[in-house]
Amino acid sequence: MKNKEINSQRIPVYRDAGFELFDADTASEAFRKETENQRVPDLYIYSRYRNPTVVAAEEEIMKLEGSEWTLLTESGMSAIDITLSVFQDGNSIKPWLFFNEIYGGTLSFAESVLKKRRGLDIHYFSPQNEQYDLHEFESVMETLRPELVYIESISNPMLIVPDAAGVIEIARKYKAKVIVDNTFATPELWKPLVSGADVVIHSATKYLSGHGNITAGVVCGNDNELMKAAVEYRKLTGHMLSADDAYRLHDQIQTFSLRFRRQCVNASVIAGLLGASKRVRKVWYPGLPEHPSYEEAVKLFAGNGFGGMVTVDFKGNSGSEKKLIRDGFIKAVSERIRIIPSLGDPRTMMLPVESVWGAKYPEPGMIRLSAGFEDTGELTGIISSALEAISSL
Repeated sequence: MKNKEINSQRIPVYRDAGFELFDADTASEAFRKETENQRVPDLYIYSRYRNPTVVAAEEEIMKLEGSEWTLLTESGMSAIDITLSVFQDGNSIKPWLFFNEIYGGTLSFAESVLKKRRGLDIHYFSPQNEQYDLHEFESVMETLRPELVYIESISNPMLIVPDAAGVIEIARKYKAKVIVDNTFATPELWKPLVSGADVVIHSATKYLSGHGNITAGVVCGNDNELMKAAVEYRKLTGHMLSADDAYRLHDQIQTFSLRFRRQCVNASVIAGLLGASKRVRKVWYPGLPEHPSYEEAVKLFAGNGFGGMVTVDFKGNSGSEKKLIRDGFIKAVSERIRIIPSLGDPRTMMLPVESVWGAKYPEPGMIRLSAGFEDTGELTGIISSALEAISSL
């Protein structure tokens, strides 16, 4: 969407709360058509409903995901709320199946909102030895017959990659809808809709914006009726992204592919350096042949890369020794790699896993790293110096 009134390549920022409707007949027609819940209205009415700057940013993401429609929201969690809510049928309670190794906020939403508040029948499918078994999954599908399956393309923080295309195929066999959170893989590695997923969601706060200065969510799909339901739900709950954030996201998406490719390269470098250190017990990175779901990642991502995330566990004969080495590494890199509870930013950042995930991942030596798109040589120097600094601990 270009501004045709002036010779600018940038989209305008429409900060209007409400848009002029000129006369009573125009207002009547605009509100009548609003009930059709189209993605792009003939006349904009109110920015909680739709906004032209937001629509322009949505169209950029449609190109990335290869989707028929995309809706932007104010956060990844609001995208999850919209997506799961539009599949609810108040007249029946049928099982929903969530893969267990997914974002903690999604699991909390499933338990606290879907199960406790809305009364849905929620079930979980867990990996064995950090792998999802397709035969076991089909057995669960045959027994449970869920109407919805929810997966992530790469899990957090163990970076498990399911045979997602196989999961979708089996789910289709049992007539279940499939939702894929594609935040970690991004459309640069895999496009779930091409494989038959019903809806793809992202926390655009992460790689799509990529600068740590926007909070946003994305919902993508191809089914027009599903889109209308999502438009209506977003409108009624107020899950709309602001025009200013949409404007900045529109600009930042232009560099997404360049940024993410470098992040994949840097993550591979980080994984290699950590894996070669005598102070490291284990490295999780889907691009490493020893990663439990390496074969699934190779199959799913088809040579496009393995993502920008790395998880490491430092060695130690006791929990206190592991913590000592972990903290030594954190201190050694702290000038350039900060503890920030997000990912996908320009600079590499980290999270101590035990501090965030607690009882689920209690190992005190574990750190999750999000590779930035800084110079690879610079990053190599930072990691190498830190590993040398902890070698004597």
